Amino acid sequence: MEKQKKKSRHNKQTHNRQYKDRLWRMIFNNKKDLLQLYNAINHTDYQNPDDLEVNTLEDVFYLSMKNDVSFLVGGTMNLYEHQSTFNPNMPLRGVFYFSRLYEGYVADNNLMIYHEKRVRLPKPKYIVFYNGTKNQPDSMELKLSDCFENTDNEAPCLECTATMLNINYGHNQELMKHCRRLKEYSIFVQCVREYIQSEPSVEDALEKAIDTCIHQDVLADFLKKHRAEVTNMILTTYDKDLYEKTLKEDAREEIRAELNQLTICLLNTKRYNDLERAAEDIEYQKKLLKEFGIEQN
Repeated sequence: MEKQKKKSRHNKQTHNRQYKDRLWRMIFNNKKDLLQLYNAINHTDYQNPDDLEVNTLEDVFYLSMKNDVSFLVGGTMNLYEHQSTFNPNMPLRGVFYFSRLYEGYVADNNLMIYHEKRVRLPKPKYIVFYNGTKNQPDSMELKLSDCFENTDNEAPCLECTATMLNINYGHNQELMKHCRRLKEYSIFVQCVREYIQSEPSVEDALEKAIDTCIHQDVLADFLKKHRAEVTNMILTTYDKDLYEKTLKEDAREEIRAELNQLTICLLNTKRYNDLERAAEDIEYQKKLLKEFGIEQN
């Protein structure tokens, strides 16, 4: 029975993440929009969407440029993945993805890896687009080596770096400026979140969010065309009670992290009396958090 309960909770959490993950992939399944995102990430100016080669690997976009001259001497193997929860294990997933991709690349191009001549491979680039409810910086590097148990100074023989970009509304504004579709997606998700908090039902919230965004020309063409599909996607994967519970749990985790950081600061400075007082006085906690420059949520 306990196993069944755990499985049920896991499924609900997965469903709550799925609507944003699926919506993101649905929006950027359009080559024109995906090329705009590619250009914004890579600071390039490709104009022909048909030059973009797109494949999918589970829930990940794998991209390369057909006519990129640099591809002849290595190029770039791009992996784009959307995450609605913070996951420090993304680099490990990246290792799995890239090993399969390189294996396929070697086979497709008849590369002789048991030869004295060095093979030329596209350079890997792994981008994770994050829009969960936990507060995260605009950009963060997640490294496979952080997962290794041996913490000596010897460099590991294997590394994989995932660049996580926060695409919640208000973050990465320079990137958003160069990719309108990404900015509009960010606004739409924020709009849905706000209406869900104020409206009596998820159905009402979605109706208002979609109407508002169409009126403000935010994903207007996409929402007009796929309104029913988007609505059904969110309704079938969204759990309002679990969402609110997750928000509270995330807030509690952030508060715990702040207090742990404050405790370490007070112990390092041997301010034991302040530590004792802060344990009972919330206002004094806030004062100390501000003093040490610890972000308050």
